[in-house]
Amino acid sequence: MIRVLVVEDDFRVAQVHAEFTDRVRGFRTVGIAHSAAEARDLIAEHRPELVLLDNYLPDGPGVGLLAELDADAIMLTAASDPATVRAALSAGALNYLVKPFTAHQLKDRLTAYAHYRSRLPAGDEPVDQAEIDRAMRSLRDGDRPSTPKGQSSITTKLITDALRAADGPRSASEIADELGIARATAQRYLAGLAQEGKATMTLRYGASGRPEHQYEPC
Repeated sequence: MIRVLVVEDDFRVAQVHAEFTDRVRGFRTVGIAHSAAEARDLIAEHRPELVLLDNYLPDGPGVGLLAELDADAIMLTAASDPATVRAALSAGALNYLVKPFTAHQLKDRLTAYAHYRSRLPAGDEPVDQAEIDRAMRSLRDGDRPSTPKGQSSITTKLITDALRAADGPRSASEIADELGIARATAQRYLAGLAQEGKATMTLRYGASGRPEHQYEPC
């Protein structure tokens, strides 16, 4: 369970953000702070893994608090000027969501953050460059529409689930046969997953010498 601290000066908005967070599987709000000083106290008390941070706080900007945090942070703020966005990202914010936003938009970013954490777990075990690249791409998953234009979310899920359940890389033909869909359809969706960083594409050479694309989940 990922422990979350909400830092927001507006009491009503803070409660809404906490409720949005608690609806997301794997996340739990452990505290709500309405100022930077209160945030410092609650961070010391609860040791959250993630802080959802507003910039407009009564005792100083949230961006100024970022460098002090012993936790990851996502900015949730009405501040949309480029200078503030750059300052937040430079100070270590992993994502930036401008108010007002929907519960679904926050869920997308929290889910992406969970994927990022799973690819870079705590501990001293080294990871390779490919795993670092996948972790970094995971952070951006919540910034994109979940399904490319013209594609069905149901078909996307079926193909993604089939890749995850497979015991090795699968070609478009194999996925098409398994799901009972056209090979061209399977190829289009698989190519989209690879472009989004949700699948890895490699080449498999058959007896004829002509390479065939094969895919596996990231």
